[in-house]
Amino acid sequence: MKVLRTPEAAFADLSDYPFAAHYVDVAAQNTPALRLHYVDEGDREAGPILLLHGEPTWSYLYRKFIPSLVAAGHRVLAPDLIGFGKSDKPANCDDYSYERHVGWMSDWLTQLDLNNITLFCQDWGGLIGLRLVAAFPERFARLVISNTYLPFGESIGPGFDAWRTFSQATPEFKTGRIVDGGCNRALTSAEIAAYDAPFPDESFKAGARQFPLLVPTTSDHPSVAENRAAWVVLERFEKPVLTCFGNQDKVLGHLDAEIQHRIPGAKGQQHSRIDASHFCQEDQPEQLLDLILNFIAAQK
Repeated sequence: MKVLRTPEAAFADLSDYPFAAHYVDVAAQNTPALRLHYVDEGDREAGPILLLHGEPTWSYLYRKFIPSLVAAGHRVLAPDLIGFGKSDKPANCDDYSYERHVGWMSDWLTQLDLNNITLFCQDWGGLIGLRLVAAFPERFARLVISNTYLPFGESIGPGFDAWRTFSQATPEFKTGRIVDGGCNRALTSAEIAAYDAPFPDESFKAGARQFPLLVPTTSDHPSVAENRAAWVVLERFEKPVLTCFGNQDKVLGHLDAEIQHRIPGAKGQQHSRIDASHFCQEDQPEQLLDLILNFIAAQK
């Protein structure tokens, strides 16, 4: 397996991302050890808040969340998925699979021995994060789910189909512009550059290219059986679950009702639809922070 590592100099000029880098080696399904980067801020004795990003972002997506959650007394962790951010990037698309991503993050989670977790997940952060919940339900105290789903062989709509087609056809995978296109507000040039920073050239983007193909939207996709098994656990998960979806997301914005219907812990919660597109963390960070903190406080 050829593995690329983005030079640290690529991240030198980022604004609003002052966080110390932490690294751990992870492995999955006979892969060599890969270096996974994560942010870990705040009181190590406090209950952790785990922020999981998706496609094609990285922990920079949570730069406005981390200081406020730390100031409220929480430990905050924001990992970069393998293939993204400051984490290692296998160079071949075939090196990536859904199960490997779940394995890499499971290895990370258990190495850090995290418990009493509040999970915030969006996009692929949910496809992976909800699998973690199903694998380790005892480690999670509550879930906040935003613009994501856990498909098990069914179509999730024409918006996703169009995105998947675009992701494979575009000659240059412009990550910063893709994130900008998934926001209501216009990102600044510095923010777009920060989303481009992990990918010095197209050779670093194999994971980003491959992610849309890994979503199990047909019955013959890999990981359908694993996701069905995960839903068996999630459909018994009675700890508190909150959805807060951007109401202008044309790809995944319609799927909050399925989550509310399927997971028992979602019953009776104050679910929200907010004025945001797919990357609601960029459009409405303050509103999401209030939702997260109020949700945690409600269970104390």
